[in-house]
Amino acid sequence: MKPAQQPASTEKVDATPERVERGRYLANTVIGCPDCHSSFDLERYTLPAKSGTEGVGGFCFDKDNAGFPGKVCAQNITQDEETGLGRWTDGEIARAIREGVNREGAALFPMMPYPWLKYLSDEDTKSVVAYLRTVTPIKNETEEGHIDFPVNLFIKFEPKPVTEPVPQPDRKDTVAYGKYLATISCVECHTPVDSTMHPLMDQLYTGGREFDLSKMLPGLKLVSANLTPDEETGIGQKSRENFIAQFKAFADPEYASMKVESQHNTLMPWVRYSKMTEEDLGAIYDYLRSLPSVRKPIERRLPPKIAKADATPAATPSP
Repeated sequence: MKPAQQPASTEKVDATPERVERGRYLANTVIGCPDCHSSFDLERYTLPAKSGTEGVGGFCFDKDNAGFPGKVCAQNITQDEETGLGRWTDGEIARAIREGVNREGAALFPMMPYPWLKYLSDEDTKSVVAYLRTVTPIKNETEEGHIDFPVNLFIKFEPKPVTEPVPQPDRKDTVAYGKYLATISCVECHTPVDSTMHPLMDQLYTGGREFDLSKMLPGLKLVSANLTPDEETGIGQKSRENFIAQFKAFADPEYASMKVESQHNTLMPWVRYSKMTEEDLGAIYDYLRSLPSVRKPIERRLPPKIAKADATPAATPSP
């Protein structure tokens, strides 16, 4: 049985310079495609991609290092024709991003965040595809992996076709635009999940999702932060300016090269998010402040060095 799907679009994306640059920003800074589709530098702060491996895939999450139900391997998303996306059509790439099926129509494991990327606008999806077409081809054969029974059956119900147009958000409406950005970059990790790893939709952005990476990095257990505007346990005491400055502090080159002991590391991509525009960070703040306030105490975890902003929130992973 194959998952629900529709034929990939036959449209050829017009890769204008504006689309390529927008796609570069979205893929590398907001969504963070290289975060998974690369080899991790396990010694550096925020576990960034090793230089030269961006997009080549290869890392496999399995029972031994992450407690996965089988083996899930990041695929090569460079333009190599044999091992990457070089022979995929633009429509097949777009369908994989938003609808969760590969070129053959098989379900992708939802670690690929297509349940949230389905909200990526049609125009931004084209921009990401246009950018991916510019990624230098690197030959790197990756494992296909496998999912154990019965999870291999369950994931076939995850993909959903995008059947209606997804409009571009109005940037002048900062709450709506912030919701859009937070949906494609924040909500997955900052929302607790049930025993089947599905998000608890009545607890969006309340934090508390646990990430146990101690099999990969001894001592590294993370819990995501509460992003609701609660004054004691969320972001309620932060001003818009302080929120933006908190992220921008990690533009300090020291963070990009910092090496830390495993128990002090984090998956929260502070360095990557520091490259987001102040407009976008401010919009995310405006949206988060519009959420219902939820009191959920979560132990804070500080980075090894506090830079120019005040203390950062609990170390929190990203998609």
